[in-house]
Amino acid sequence: MNRGVGHVSTETTRGAPERARIQRRTVLVLMAAQVVGGIGMGAMLAVGALIALDLSGSDAWSGMATTMITLGAAVFALPLAGTAARRGRRPGLTLGWLLGALGGFVVIGATVWGVFPLFLAGMVLVGAGTATNLQSRHAAADLATERTRGRDLSVVVWATTVGAVVGPNLIGPTGGLARMLGLSELLGPVLLTTAGFLGGAALIAVLLRPDPLRMATADHSVNGVRSSSPTMVDGVRAIGRDPSALLAVVGIVAGHAVMVGVMTMTPVHMSHHGSALTVVGLTISLHIAGMYALSPVVGWLSDRLGRIPVMLVGQGVLLVSAVVSGTAGHDEVQVTIGLVLLGLGWSGSLVAGSALLAESLSAQIRPGAQGFSDLVMNLGGAGAGALSGVVLSVAGFGGLNLFAALFTLPVFVLAIRAWATGHG
Repeated sequence: MNRGVGHVSTETTRGAPERARIQRRTVLVLMAAQVVGGIGMGAMLAVGALIALDLSGSDAWSGMATTMITLGAAVFALPLAGTAARRGRRPGLTLGWLLGALGGFVVIGATVWGVFPLFLAGMVLVGAGTATNLQSRHAAADLATERTRGRDLSVVVWATTVGAVVGPNLIGPTGGLARMLGLSELLGPVLLTTAGFLGGAALIAVLLRPDPLRMATADHSVNGVRSSSPTMVDGVRAIGRDPSALLAVVGIVAGHAVMVGVMTMTPVHMSHHGSALTVVGLTISLHIAGMYALSPVVGWLSDRLGRIPVMLVGQGVLLVSAVVSGTAGHDEVQVTIGLVLLGLGWSGSLVAGSALLAESLSAQIRPGAQGFSDLVMNLGGAGAGALSGVVLSVAGFGGLNLFAALFTLPVFVLAIRAWATGHG
């Protein structure tokens, strides 16, 4: 497999035992930050569309809450990746968490003042927290070996489970806190989001030492490989040259577009059919559990069975979820099952795809390529989310699921191409 420009072993300038120790510490720190930051994000996903619905009075506009978060994740993907490429993972991740916290403050102010455009701007900033959450998985891969890259990456993804599942179920308690402060009940989870992002920033800034990306790129400099930071264009070219890298990016983007498109409108669909807010919160919690809880298993399988087979299984699960959710009608249990499957399919696509992308590129060129991957991933999600409200209003929840399922088709086409060229 093509490893990109200047690929060398990641065990050249430090002994394997020391590198393994540093990698274990790095993964633990990243996991802790994911737990804290994920608490707020899970809560925000459950109420964002409802706040937007309250401010705008429109089902179509309610979908813009999650869309703005996804768009924000896309907007900040490259700047944060660029910061990582120039200065290391620690500054990049810390900056992202802080920008997300700023977004929380803006959302609170916009909701209090009833200014919908300002609310949308705040949600874009909240998207920086999502971008940081996603880029943490790349930090876990910087010092990993090929035998453990899927596992290390996946346990950092898994750590989001704790916060993301707990968060939506704190809607009630945090709503009470918001009322005590004279705020709308729906702002309780936003307070939690802001505090969680600030906590994630503090953990990364203090504890992520030594910086994993700076260590990985130092190996290349020592071995005579150019030390200047490659640009995003270099990363895009590297992706285009390698069928496996291209498949990885398309698989990640497709999985995210399917997930965001369906998940965005599920709270609105359930609310229209009389589901209680607590039931909506539970459904989103279980969906997020599907996204993250089994990711270590997905990572282990991708290390053992291969990245491409596991990613394709993930795409297949997304298709099954579309059938289950799309035929659920008013059945809350069936909708919940479909949302859990949606999360599982997303996990397979993201974990296996991210590991495949990382091992296809050198350490120096990874940040730009990974930033581009996250950019198009979130643009795809933002596009699907923006259209989801319109599709729901025109074709119903079943039509929305069918629409989302179509995004999986290019992945299977590119997988056939990768295998035909010997990259599978």
